[in-house]
Amino acid sequence: MSENTDLVVYQNISEYYSRKITEYGPVPQGVDWNGKCGQELRFKQLSKLITEYGVEIIDLGCGYGAFWEYISGRKRIKKYYGVDVSEKMIGVAKELYPSKKAEFIVAKAPHRKVDYCVCSGIFNVRLQHNDKLWKDHIYCTLRELNSSSSKGFAFNCLSSYSDQEKQKAYLYYCDPCSLFHFCKTEFSNQVALLHDYGLYEFTIIVRKD
Repeated sequence: MSENTDLVVYQNISEYYSRKITEYGPVPQGVDWNGKCGQELRFKQLSKLITEYGVEIIDLGCGYGAFWEYISGRKRIKKYYGVDVSEKMIGVAKELYPSKKAEFIVAKAPHRKVDYCVCSGIFNVRLQHNDKLWKDHIYCTLRELNSSSSKGFAFNCLSSYSDQEKQKAYLYYCDPCSLFHFCKTEFSNQVALLHDYGLYEFTIIVRKD
């Protein structure tokens, strides 16, 4: 992906989610999810990555910080970094969660190396971008997650096994087997594919050897 194309992609994403948070506020719909139950179910899958206390994590595409609210009550996190391309999202997150353990940053990629990286929903909305460009974008982002984590990373995607008649053109539906193979061959032998939690999506967990 060229630098100019990369900038356009992130600008489009930022504008899209800035409109969502302005319209709905700090609720799941404000980050384009349907509701709180589904959001927490996704977070439950992602949090399976973290098995010990006192770790540092980056939440890429953190939105208004909902994962921090979820994880801080269930895991002992040393430091949480929420990263998002939308200034409006980060502004809301800072107001909602003024914890010394949580830091929110406007950026398109992880800004430092930590124990774990997670991202939820950032590969779903491809807008007008074609399949090849969006697939390249996903692979580039996964490589950034890998290089920014010392112990592992986790992410979720909409599944290509979703009912075709319900699929929407502006969303991107990933082949879970293809992404599993990519992570297994590129990053680690320790890769889990979770496609059994009742939503039309999947979560992949990559643990470093």
